Amino acid sequence: MTTTPNSGINEIVANNYAKIKAIREKGIDPFPHRFKLTHKIAEAAKCPAETPVIIAGRMMLMRVMGKATFAHLKDGTGKIQIYVKKDAVGEEAYDLFKKQMHVGDFLGVEGKLFVTHTGELTVSAEKLTVLSKSVRPLPEKFHGLTDAEARYRERYLDLISNEESRTIFIRRTRIVAAIRDVLNNDGYLEVETPVLCSQAGGASARPFITFHNAYKYELYMRIATELPLKKLIIGGFDGAYEIGRVFRNEGVDTRHNPEFTTLEAYKAYSDYNGMAELVESVFEKCIGILGADTIDYNGMKVNLKPPFKRLSLPDAWKEKTGEDIHNVLNGKAFNKENLKKLAAKLGIGFGADTTPAKLFDNIMDEKIISELEQPTFVMDYPTAVTPLAKCKAGDESLVERFEFFAGKEEIANAYSELNDPEDQKSRLQEQLRQKEEENNGEADILDKDFIEAMEYGMPPMGGIGIGIDRLAMLISGKPSIREVILFPLLRPADTEAAK
Repeated sequence: MTTTPNSGINEIVANNYAKIKAIREKGIDPFPHRFKLTHKIAEAAKCPAETPVIIAGRMMLMRVMGKATFAHLKDGTGKIQIYVKKDAVGEEAYDLFKKQMHVGDFLGVEGKLFVTHTGELTVSAEKLTVLSKSVRPLPEKFHGLTDAEARYRERYLDLISNEESRTIFIRRTRIVAAIRDVLNNDGYLEVETPVLCSQAGGASARPFITFHNAYKYELYMRIATELPLKKLIIGGFDGAYEIGRVFRNEGVDTRHNPEFTTLEAYKAYSDYNGMAELVESVFEKCIGILGADTIDYNGMKVNLKPPFKRLSLPDAWKEKTGEDIHNVLNGKAFNKENLKKLAAKLGIGFGADTTPAKLFDNIMDEKIISELEQPTFVMDYPTAVTPLAKCKAGDESLVERFEFFAGKEEIANAYSELNDPEDQKSRLQEQLRQKEEENNGEADILDKDFIEAMEYGMPPMGGIGIGIDRLAMLISGKPSIREVILFPLLRPADTEAAK
C-alpha cells in the first residue's frame, strides 16, 4: 500500500472524529457550553487532603492500569494528578474515559484530594465531564516543538508543550502592567491615539501605506505615537502615555518585526533627565518581577539594578574614533565629507547611496554600542539625527537626547522635547530636504498640523519611547524578538515549503 507523509496524521484525525461520534451516540455532548469550577488547579494544590474540589484542564498524561487510571490535568495555573477508578465513577463512565478520551482532551473532574503513597497530591475522581475532545495529537510530550519556525507559526502548540514560552509571555504581561503602575502612580494619563494617519511622523522610518475607500485617499499605519501625544500635552494634560503597536516597513531579523509594541510617554515640565529616572523606576519593578538583579543575555551577564551609568556621546565618540564629534557636524546638519573621511579611516564601509544619518549610525554601532553590555544612558546626540529634541544650551549641533542600552541592545530613546515652533519647522524642513535630495526614505516628515499646534504654546517636557519587545527580550534573556512576540510576522507557510 502506498502511503503519503500525511497518512499517519490523517488516520489519527479520522479515528478521533470517530470517538467524538461514539460519545455523541451515548447522548453526551463532547463540547459543552460551560463548566462550573470550585478551584483552579493551583488553588486546589494548596488545599489539605479530603477537600472536595471541582477542577478542569487539559489532559497531559494518561496511564491506564486496568480498572484504574492515573492522569495529569493542566490549566493556566498549574498541573495536578487525578486518579480515576472504575468503582468510583461507574463502569459506563470509566469505559468511556478509557476508550474515548486521550491526551490533549479537556476534562472536568469532581472529587476529593488525597496524597498517594509517593507523596503526590491527587484528586480521586467521583465524576468526570468531557469538556472538549481534541482531534489532532499534541507535540511529542518530552521534547515538544523543537523547530523554531514551527514554534512561532503554531504558538498555541508551543505554549501547550513549552513551559518556558508560557513563562516568557506571562512575564511580558507583568512587565507591561508594572510600567502602567509606575506611570499611573506618577500622574500620567493613559490614552489611545490613531493607528491610521494622514501622515507618518514622529520617527525616522518607512511606513506601511493603505487606502481609505470612502475618503479616497492614502493613509499610513503609524510609525510612532509621538506627535498626537505631544498635542495632548499642548491641550493641557500634564502627562500622557500610550502602550500600543506601531508599524514600520523594514526588514525582519532577530531584533526587528514590522509591527511591534512601544511605550511612549510625555511629561510637562520634565526633561531627558526625568525620563532617565523613569527608566530606572521601571527597571526596579522589572527586578521584582524577575526575582533577580542579574540576567544572562546572549552570553553576557547584565546587572539590571539601578542607578545606571550615564555616558556622554561626545566623550565616547572622541575616545573611540579619535576625533571631536563636532568635526562631522555642521550646525544642525552633518558635514558629509568629514563623516565619510572618518568612516574610511575607521574601516567602516559605505556606498554612494549611504545617507549621512545611516553612516553615523554604522559608526555608532561598531565603535560605541558594541561595547555597551551593562545598562547605560548614552547622552547628547547630534541635532542632525534628532529633529524633535531641544538643543543643548550653547551648542546647536547637539540635543538633549539619550538612548538607553543594555546587553548591546537599544531599549529606550528619550528627549528634552523641542517646544520652539520656528526651530521645529526649520529642522523638519531639513528632514524633508534629506528625503527628497538624499533619497532618505526614513527621514521624518514635515507635519504642518503639528507645527500649528506648537504655535499655540507647548510647555517644556520630557518624552520617552521604550521598546516593550526589546525590554521583554532582555528580561527573559532571549536575543530573538520572535521569542517574545506571541505571533511574529512570518513568510506564508506555502512559501516556506517551496524554498
